[in-house]
Amino acid sequence: MFDSTARSRRAAPDDEAAARGLPGHGAVTSPDGLLSLLASWLPEQRWFPGRGARLSDLSVVSDISLQAGDPALRHLIVQTTLRTGPARFQVLVGCRRELPAGLAGALIGYQDGAACYDALYDPELADVLLHGITQQRLVENVRFVRDPGTPALTGYEPGSAAAAPGGRVLGAEQSNTSIVFGGQAILKVLRRLFPGANPDLEVADALARLGSARVAAPYGWMETDLDGEPVLLGVLSQFLAGASDGWTLALAAVDRLYARHGAYGREYLTARVRTDQDGNAHSGASAPAGLPFTDEARLLGQATAELHGDMAQAFGRRDMTRAELAALAADMHAKLSDAVAIVPDLRVYEGRIRTAYDLLARLDEPVRVQRIHGDYHLGQVLRAGQGWVALDFEGEPAVPLEVRRAPAPALRDVAGMLRSFDYAARHQLVGQPEAEPMAAIAGDWVRQCQAAFCAGYAAGGGTDPDSQSTLLHALTLEKAVYEVIYEYRHRPSWLSIPLGYVAAA
Repeated sequence: MFDSTARSRRAAPDDEAAARGLPGHGAVTSPDGLLSLLASWLPEQRWFPGRGARLSDLSVVSDISLQAGDPALRHLIVQTTLRTGPARFQVLVGCRRELPAGLAGALIGYQDGAACYDALYDPELADVLLHGITQQRLVENVRFVRDPGTPALTGYEPGSAAAAPGGRVLGAEQSNTSIVFGGQAILKVLRRLFPGANPDLEVADALARLGSARVAAPYGWMETDLDGEPVLLGVLSQFLAGASDGWTLALAAVDRLYARHGAYGREYLTARVRTDQDGNAHSGASAPAGLPFTDEARLLGQATAELHGDMAQAFGRRDMTRAELAALAADMHAKLSDAVAIVPDLRVYEGRIRTAYDLLARLDEPVRVQRIHGDYHLGQVLRAGQGWVALDFEGEPAVPLEVRRAPAPALRDVAGMLRSFDYAARHQLVGQPEAEPMAAIAGDWVRQCQAAFCAGYAAGGGTDPDSQSTLLHALTLEKAVYEVIYEYRHRPSWLSIPLGYVAAA
């Protein structure tokens, strides 16, 4: 993947665009003025990791015109310095003399009498990106690539006479921005850019070629080169119309459970999850269907095991060496030291956490590693017609790309999903003293869903989490420690969720 020479051969120079008066390079009268606007606008975006910060060193790395006229479309890559070092971001800027009321929320600011705004929210300009992929445009060093053999997109193909609806932005994302086109395709535009083979395309493409039912097949992508390395800008994939994300489904189940608490909620929760000879989880003869979402949690666990199996087939798997296992535990210890320095409330639990990490370092049984999702939670999975499908294989954006692509224990994804169940049940109880009686119900629901997920994972061919409890416990604590830092910095009111798990673990 990501042979930039091969990609360039598949994208013809954009002579048609030039003939229509769409220059390869565009400039505004005052580029410094736009930088000033972006310096104020970027820290307010939910996908920007330094939200609320003041940017004093913002600079332009690349500025390319994808469309001239009114509206105009500029492709910018800008760079600034975050706490972790230099960072580059992709911003697509639309320019109009008159801004439609529907785009007021996307406004960046005014420059030279024109409104500058986030072009991804403009259906007309979003179509420029989609047509770029279907037409395999090449504008300077921005390449639009179509994966051969992908199905035609009705109304979006060159010369199509069918009317196609404009793209609409999905509103739930935190790190990137996705645009849906007519219920057929979804374009995920990456906001923070990293050089090298991005796993979001690398993994999805490899699994789609295997025929995996656990991914949405990529149709094409956008890419460029920075400092001599290819950089992924966006991925166009199959859109799973009618699918619902796991977070939304889990919250709906929790809401129903809380609503009926006064009638029989508590009694319904008390039965221990058992599995039949096929590994199917259930909660007793009086409630064979299980708790709300318990059956889906089991199916999700099974799908996760299948996903890991497909990833192992595509990229291989192996056992960790003793030195690697010791390095894994040492890395956990180092992260904990950093976390305790940032959040002193963790200190009271530090000894117990370090004991769990030490037990991991002394494990005698083999620990198998492979490519994994890396940022696995309920918001990263969809319940579609073919079952559960995983999204967003780029991993945690704050982690270096080489780390995200490195083999890791598959149970790290399991740990991420187990923590996600905890968040789904508890976040709406935060700051609600009158909801205190629901805390026990929340805990029971979490345990039921976690048990069902693990049972499904084992039934789907994954390593039985119960047989590697030392590894899973350490990985889940590692995830919770990460959450403590995140909530402390970004959502202090939610800090009690990961701290509560650490306290009880």
